[in-house]
Amino acid sequence: MRGSVLVVDDEKSQRDILKVILEAEGYDVECAASGREVLQLCRKSPFDLVLTDLRMPDVDGMALLRELVQENPYNCVIIMTAHGTIDSAVEAMRQGAFDYLTKPLETDELLITVGRAFERIALVRENRHLHQQLKERFSFENLLGQHGKMQEVFRIIAKVARTDSTVLICGESGTGKELVARAIHFNGRRRDKPFSAISCAAIPEPLLESELFGYEKGAFTGAYTRRIGLIESTAGGTLFLDEIVEMSVGMQAKILRVLQERELRRVGGREDVKVDVRIIAATNRDLHHEMQQGRFREDLYYRLNVVAIVLPPLRERLTDIPLLATHFIEKYRRETGKPIEGIAPEALQLLMRYAWPGNVRQLEASIESAIALCDEKVITPEHLPQEVRQALVPAQGLPLFALPPEGLSLRDLERDLVRQALARGGGNISQGARLLGMPRKTFEDRVRAYHLR
Repeated sequence: MRGSVLVVDDEKSQRDILKVILEAEGYDVECAASGREVLQLCRKSPFDLVLTDLRMPDVDGMALLRELVQENPYNCVIIMTAHGTIDSAVEAMRQGAFDYLTKPLETDELLITVGRAFERIALVRENRHLHQQLKERFSFENLLGQHGKMQEVFRIIAKVARTDSTVLICGESGTGKELVARAIHFNGRRRDKPFSAISCAAIPEPLLESELFGYEKGAFTGAYTRRIGLIESTAGGTLFLDEIVEMSVGMQAKILRVLQERELRRVGGREDVKVDVRIIAATNRDLHHEMQQGRFREDLYYRLNVVAIVLPPLRERLTDIPLLATHFIEKYRRETGKPIEGIAPEALQLLMRYAWPGNVRQLEASIESAIALCDEKVITPEHLPQEVRQALVPAQGLPLFALPPEGLSLRDLERDLVRQALARGGGNISQGARLLGMPRKTFEDRVRAYHLR
């Protein structure tokens, strides 16, 4: 089907004729006899194009146009009018109609106008899609944090994005290493060039070389044509190599050559190919230990480690959990359409006492699961995954928060909690104090001391 069209006319014969003509051209056509019927149909399932008569007994075409444009400015409407009301049709175009057709309708003119409308619909959709892509590219999405360690990560990202330096990102699984790589790329001068990501652990060694370097025709059985690899196809952009320690030592040598000489040789090839690509690598292992064990080349390590970014695990930035939880609740509330307003304090306490071995990725999955199970307005402890609940049903005397092994800054913890309580209370001192169970005067002193006004 070429698209969906809703034909609106109080004359049945006119509706039937238009339906036959448009369906013969491949459009999916529905009909309505009144403006009220249109609004009901559009709210159930939107149409690409509404083709409506201007004069109708209940809700006329002008009123219908205003309703449709108010509900969605991107709604595409064509007005049908008699010769005597062309001025009204022109006024309708000023109010958002795509075009108008005069009765009696000419088939060719009808199809040309409808065709132009769908060209415009396609263009608008493409622009909206590109705008959304751009918005996603330049936002950090899950890469959120007010904790001091994350603020340091953001500072490094902002600085290194302006350069072409190779970056090594270290952090446990689920801490957001690819998000950091994307933030660096899409905030730098290569933002308009490709960003490619590959997990070195997910592809078998023989296939990994072909995937990265490409191959020549006849290089092996089944190589019927030349294939350009991921490094070449990312020309001018950024290549993200996740879990680079999973590469064999031989493959590491080839990546080292790309970094040093800015050239590669395809599998089965005899000529070197110059390449311009920025490489960002990531690992969740201790590379010093891997080098000692002979599993990672020391020379490659120093080539990759021009700028190092270490992502802290979630258990080392517990004060970011309320911010992340709120972000994920909003994200999945929009996706599911559920009227979830927030999370109960006791459920939030459970989240902040869990160790989160899967880090931010696991927290997001837990919130998604909780929203799927929640039929109320607030997420409560019973909606959380079992492992989170079990870890947080304390024995008598168990502390409210689990202190990380490396410790934390009590001042940073207090400042972050006061900032969040102030924001949650809409800037109201009394509300913020109540959220932390703190006397109003004490809370106000903390706000002043941390310059949170």
